[in-house]
Amino acid sequence: MIKAVIFDYMGTIVNCVGYSMEVSKMKLYTSLINEGFKVVVEDFLDAYGRAHEKYRVVRYGELREVTNAVWVVEALNDLGYKVDLEDGRIKAALNVFFNDFIDSLRLRMGAVELFEQAVAQGKVGLLSNFTYAPVVYFSLNRLGVRRYFDTIVVSEEQGWRKPSLHIFRDILERMQVKAEETLFIGDSPLEDIKGAKEAGLRTVFVKSQFYSLEDLTTCNIAADFTVQNLQEISKIFSQIISS
Repeated sequence: MIKAVIFDYMGTIVNCVGYSMEVSKMKLYTSLINEGFKVVVEDFLDAYGRAHEKYRVVRYGELREVTNAVWVVEALNDLGYKVDLEDGRIKAALNVFFNDFIDSLRLRMGAVELFEQAVAQGKVGLLSNFTYAPVVYFSLNRLGVRRYFDTIVVSEEQGWRKPSLHIFRDILERMQVKAEETLFIGDSPLEDIKGAKEAGLRTVFVKSQFYSLEDLTTCNIAADFTVQNLQEISKIFSQIISS
């Protein structure tokens, strides 16, 4: 019997609508200029891109999370500035950088109904791979759904990324539930389904704007349940939790 439900965030319960990463990068640059960093836009974007790719290897190869602040600090240091992660100007610029992304987030159809079903069943958690944790907390509040979650774990704060067993075991410990009593709902075949299954959780794969059913098949990963949308989970929720 399932006693706890853990959700992935981006893609699984929220969609990203009309977002432009390139626009956000320019707003990040403009904010840094306003904070006193006089760098040429092409130089900054090149340095930022190099830092992003450098830490992408760490994030996806070693499954250790590296926050955006590290990329920005390294880019500015490469361009001759001496800054560190405690510099308040970096946080201010990142808040500007993520404003448009937060504004783009929309709850998927059926999310609230599914949350209420999960709450009625037992404990509810959120486990998100995200490089800047304030975005997760702020957007949950803005969308009006933070109250549904007993426990929230974000990779930027925890240090490990899904599918690392470390981050799955951490949230299970925080929620004080056993893996075999826990259901994980996610949209990424590798990060969500593979990671959760290896940690011993039951799994539901939900198709999203980022991942298709074909992606799941291509990865040769089998979820315990595979659905098209959140409404479909709600319809078979009693079956899922009793299986």
